[in-house]
Amino acid sequence: MKENAVKLFRTVRVFSSAAVAISISLSILFSGLLGNHSMGWQVALAIMALAIGIPHGALDHLITLPKNQPKKMAIFVSIYVAVAVVAVIGILNFNTIGFCFVLLMSAVHFGIGDAAFINEIDKRAGSKGKLNRYLYIPAAGFTPVFIPLVNSASTDALAKVNPSLINWHQGLDREILFTVSIFALLALVVLAANKRIRESIDIALLLSLALFTPPLIAFAVYFGCWHAMRHTARLTLSLSRSSQNLSDGKIGKAFINAVIPGLPALVGTFVVAGGLALSGRDFTDEFFWMALVVVWALTVPHMAVTAKLDRAALT
Repeated sequence: MKENAVKLFRTVRVFSSAAVAISISLSILFSGLLGNHSMGWQVALAIMALAIGIPHGALDHLITLPKNQPKKMAIFVSIYVAVAVVAVIGILNFNTIGFCFVLLMSAVHFGIGDAAFINEIDKRAGSKGKLNRYLYIPAAGFTPVFIPLVNSASTDALAKVNPSLINWHQGLDREILFTVSIFALLALVVLAANKRIRESIDIALLLSLALFTPPLIAFAVYFGCWHAMRHTARLTLSLSRSSQNLSDGKIGKAFINAVIPGLPALVGTFVVAGGLALSGRDFTDEFFWMALVVVWALTVPHMAVTAKLDRAALT
């Protein structure tokens, strides 16, 4: 099983890296041909990326609760949804404090999740040098969250979602861009010096995605093709059916069986986002920003549930 798990993780890693590289290339191409304000190609790419990513968070109950406990399951789901709803309301209606809190939680969650993914590989395949988590986690988490949000296109989108969020950075947008970018570059160099070349490439890809693609693409592709894919690979180690598939050498089936239980969440998320976007407003790219609001909100209970899984992976 150990060798099969490593093979699956490395395959997913190649996929996520390739997806980001292709997205960067397509963004540069289409932006040059159609302009940054053309939303058609951005929406199409965002749909695909979000569709890939959304199901991964819907498996939290499967790794948290034993089977055949419907009462506990109902309580868990009710609390989970309630927390997410409160987070959505906070982002849409209240001041920037709640929004910044959700962003900070998302960045920490993404960085820790990525480090846990790498550590799962290291534990099974070994590594040439120890991963510097103090550099990698902030660089891998803050880069894809904060750099796209200081893009002028994000400002326009936030004005549609909640005008009070336009100045969430309190005029420090350039400082945030500079600080996060420099930290990512520092992490990239140190990781390479410590013979963690693959992780250095990861940071380079995430920084390029954040800097050279429209913010909608940067968020959606990172969430769907990077974070969610890697988290789903980790879930194959915890879900009984997927774990058995790995033991049998059925790597593809192991991954698919980790995705299927989360598919209803895909429908639910787009229904909620559609309802928010259609509530007296134009149905344009706002729908997909609303979908991202839902994704951000779901990160709050999702991070709490996966904390135990992350802690186990990092030890």
